[in-house]
Amino acid sequence: MGRLSRDCFDAAPAPMRVADAVTLLRARLPILSGVESLPVDRSDGRVLAEDLIAPIDLPPFDNAAVDGYAVRAGDVATTGETPLPLGGRVPAGHAPVDPGPGFAVRIFTGAPMPPGTDAVAMQENVRIDGDAVILPAGLASGSNRRRAGEDIAHGSLAIPAGTRLGPRHLALAAALGLPALRLRVPLRVALFSTGDELTPPGRPLPAAGIHDANRPMLAALLRRLGAEPADLGILRDAPGPLRQRLEAAAADHDLILTTGGVSVGEEDHVRAAVEASGALTFWRLAIKPGRPVALGTVAGTPFAGLPGNPAAAYVTALVVLRPLVLHLSGARDEAPTLTVRSGFAQEKRPGRREYLRVHVRIGADGVAEAVPCAGGALSGLSASDGLVELAEDLSAIRVGDPLPYRPHGDFG
Repeated sequence: MGRLSRDCFDAAPAPMRVADAVTLLRARLPILSGVESLPVDRSDGRVLAEDLIAPIDLPPFDNAAVDGYAVRAGDVATTGETPLPLGGRVPAGHAPVDPGPGFAVRIFTGAPMPPGTDAVAMQENVRIDGDAVILPAGLASGSNRRRAGEDIAHGSLAIPAGTRLGPRHLALAAALGLPALRLRVPLRVALFSTGDELTPPGRPLPAAGIHDANRPMLAALLRRLGAEPADLGILRDAPGPLRQRLEAAAADHDLILTTGGVSVGEEDHVRAAVEASGALTFWRLAIKPGRPVALGTVAGTPFAGLPGNPAAAYVTALVVLRPLVLHLSGARDEAPTLTVRSGFAQEKRPGRREYLRVHVRIGADGVAEAVPCAGGALSGLSASDGLVELAEDLSAIRVGDPLPYRPHGDFG
């Protein structure tokens, strides 16, 4: 497990734009995940550690794209029909016959093209007259033929390192004949909530207590990012034990993640515990909802402290935690940038990026448009389809404006 320097998260005290914060993370931090090999059929959801270079052509030989008759295009007349004698039959998986010029060969989809043939006449377009195949005029060279390597050529990049592998990637790796892949070991994340007011779900609430919503939420988000969260429970507001638990987590995890307890109040003890074992920096992000995010190290292990409010924790997890986990895991960020049309109008204070919970509906013209969700912080978040991003420079949103959209599936 790698160790970080104490000052790796140092940043200017002025509020940072979201894009600048992500750039700084990627520039300052190394990849911490190790590398292992696994069979292809056990690689779903894992991060590819090395560029996958095609060891063979795909397809490996010229083959028929349809069922029909393989011929030399030059043997087919440009006007009128051409009769050619049948010179053999090639099913898929069998070696091709070589009847020579002037013959047609019965061929099936995926079967290797006979030597010298360069086109396949579809079986629907020909007719049989005794031992002859009657072909229509004008069959062009290359018709219904797949060339060796036209899908991917031997020696070319098949899948880049950092790709989070899905079924479509595994299909390509298997088609290239690879039995195993070099993969990043999942990032091990120690997950805590902090505060005497918190009670795990399922237990009776004491007076002035609330149920802990953050650990279940963040554990699910981390799994969707390919990490392995270790739910280490609630850190109570006791400085000595709190520091001991953080240091113990640093010994066998790649990242420590907490929510709450990193402000400057008398009962916010996480800050002191982190600083006693490493270093802590507050990043003032120009976002809403949210507040300063705490980043630092505990005994050389990276530490991230998110707000205790679940809605603010969710947004800062999307903005900071997601790129942090992907980078430490060696994964590329492949979430597409989506755009929806605004179905609402509102004023906005310039200088900060705001995230609004929205429903996405299809307008009368068939275009997707976003409308704000009603409800409180968590009920509105739960009911929403995703978040729209209102850029720092905006001062107002009008109906019909295009807006960047982050579906909740971005965490996966």
